[in-house]
Amino acid sequence: MAKENKNIKDKKPKFSPYWVYGILIAVFLGFQLFSGGSYQDGNLTTPSDFFKYLQDGDVERVDIVKNTRVAKVFLTKDAESKEIHKNSKPQSFIPSATKLPNYRFEFGDLQNFENKLNESTKDLTDKPVITFDTETNDWGNLLMGILPFILLIGVWIFIMRRMSGGAGGGAGGQIFNIGKSKAKLFDQNTEVKTSFKDVAGLEGAKEEVQEIVDFLKFPEKYTSLGGKIPKGALLVGPPGTGKTLLAKAVAGEAKVPFFSLSGSDFVEMFVGVGASRVRDLFKQAKEKSPSIIFIDEIDAIGRARGKNAMSGSNDERENTLNQLLTEMDGFGTNTNVIVIAATNRADILDKALMRAGRFDRQIYVDLPDVREREEIFEVHLRPLKKAKDLDLDFLSKQTPGFSGADIANVCNEAALIAARNGKKEVDKQDFLDAVDRIIGGLEKKNKIITPSEKKAVAFHEAGHAVTSWMLEHAAPLVKVTIVPRGRSLGAAWYLPEERLIVRPEQMLDEMCAALGGRAAEKVIFNKISTGALSDLEKVTKQARAMVTIYGLSDKIGNLTYYDSGQSEYGFTKPYSEKTAELIDKEISDIIEEQYQRAINLLEEHKDKLTELAEVLLEKEVIFKDNLEKIFGKRPFEKEEKVNSKEKTNSEEEE
Repeated sequence: MAKENKNIKDKKPKFSPYWVYGILIAVFLGFQLFSGGSYQDGNLTTPSDFFKYLQDGDVERVDIVKNTRVAKVFLTKDAESKEIHKNSKPQSFIPSATKLPNYRFEFGDLQNFENKLNESTKDLTDKPVITFDTETNDWGNLLMGILPFILLIGVWIFIMRRMSGGAGGGAGGQIFNIGKSKAKLFDQNTEVKTSFKDVAGLEGAKEEVQEIVDFLKFPEKYTSLGGKIPKGALLVGPPGTGKTLLAKAVAGEAKVPFFSLSGSDFVEMFVGVGASRVRDLFKQAKEKSPSIIFIDEIDAIGRARGKNAMSGSNDERENTLNQLLTEMDGFGTNTNVIVIAATNRADILDKALMRAGRFDRQIYVDLPDVREREEIFEVHLRPLKKAKDLDLDFLSKQTPGFSGADIANVCNEAALIAARNGKKEVDKQDFLDAVDRIIGGLEKKNKIITPSEKKAVAFHEAGHAVTSWMLEHAAPLVKVTIVPRGRSLGAAWYLPEERLIVRPEQMLDEMCAALGGRAAEKVIFNKISTGALSDLEKVTKQARAMVTIYGLSDKIGNLTYYDSGQSEYGFTKPYSEKTAELIDKEISDIIEEQYQRAINLLEEHKDKLTELAEVLLEKEVIFKDNLEKIFGKRPFEKEEKVNSKEKTNSEEEE
């Protein structure tokens, strides 16, 4: 009942100063209307009727207003009693001390009207009194004089209010609120539905974040032994892994004020605004301590400060960062205020921001493994009408390398595909189609391909299938298609292992399988095409990584030219020109060796390659079962549980 009364109170209109302005304007306009309205100027008549009344001796006085060319006619008392003038008595809502006119009419040229009036009255015994006057509207003139200034002031106030982000709170007037923090506050009065139950996987990250919430709820438990509460936690990880979702869960679980904003909210066109907003944010947080501040995409203001003299000491972003550094760990005390930040570009953050005492904890939010993907599927499948026999373990195996956002996209795409096909529930095939759609793109069955091109694509994809099937460490095949999809003319799907470390023989087998498409074209047609672009790009990157990053080349030795601390924009070759030539030659030798290996392998199984390509031309899509019919069981099948991923080696269009 109390809640209903509160809602009724909330619905009552709040007082606004604009009401006063509106009432004053209405009174002013009403005064203008009623003080100078037409009902006080007499009834409307015509000049011909006026001259008729004049000849009958009914007119006592005529007031001629020269500037408006209006004549006001006053009748005698005897004339007002006549039947013809019974409706001419003036009606006034406002009492008037002077007699009001009975009639009014407009005349044309003043001189002509005056001549005609003199001519009509020269024979009259009782001549009417004729007066000339000029009317002025003092209030109207005053209004017209000050109206331009009122408009200019109004437009100026409107623009300044818009620039300051609206009529937000804070002392000092709305125009000065531009330096106020834009953080959104979540507290016990704010209903946040996200909780830690909605965050699947990320067990280690959840434990760390939950501990931060406990720090603020039960500080004595941790400080009784002399420990200090951490000041900040930085969530780092690839896009879509759930960093912001973790922060939402903290806002939902914490029973303390939670301030949420983005790094870009500090940036403004005015100098000094960013630093001012940082100060205001921490001031609000201290007033409501214990509290949590969450800054999403902190790299917007936390980028490493450069030594470039062109930026100068007044660089706005650097000033904002300096203020943030001071607030987090300066002379001022931040009792029971914890800062949580998220970014996927931790490598570009300033070292002063990353040090202990500011962000004491760096929580890495990695891509989910097969068990965590199954938990994520459970969360995103809750709102879907799914088939009862849907195997979540199978779905999680089909999507390694997928982030939480990718899995959410797969579930949504599967529901759309099922609805498009008129199904009542989402089944396994819908999810497989969704994965194909997301990885490979939309099928383009109406794409025009010549028979010779289609045959080349079929042998190219069959070459990938054969080489991957015959090599021990290559990923086993799941499906091959020659239906155009996205920019590719054909695609092959594999189920690679999820490895934490990769050995040279595994990388070489993968490179050989990737070159199997071009090798098949060489073996069958003795010609090659541009269809292997994506394959060549992949193997070139792998070979360069083997030589320059992982130290897997005997000729280069156990050296790496990768520097994790180097900026992506400041790359310099850390080796001589002679070493560069050796690196280029070594990369080329590795790729050519695997290309020749693929050719030899396909020459050995040329008949089966042709048979597989013919099946592919006929059916357009083949699966693992088709290869088993031709080659038999794969000799390298592993007994242990192998995680799976759908991956495409696609042919690019010419």
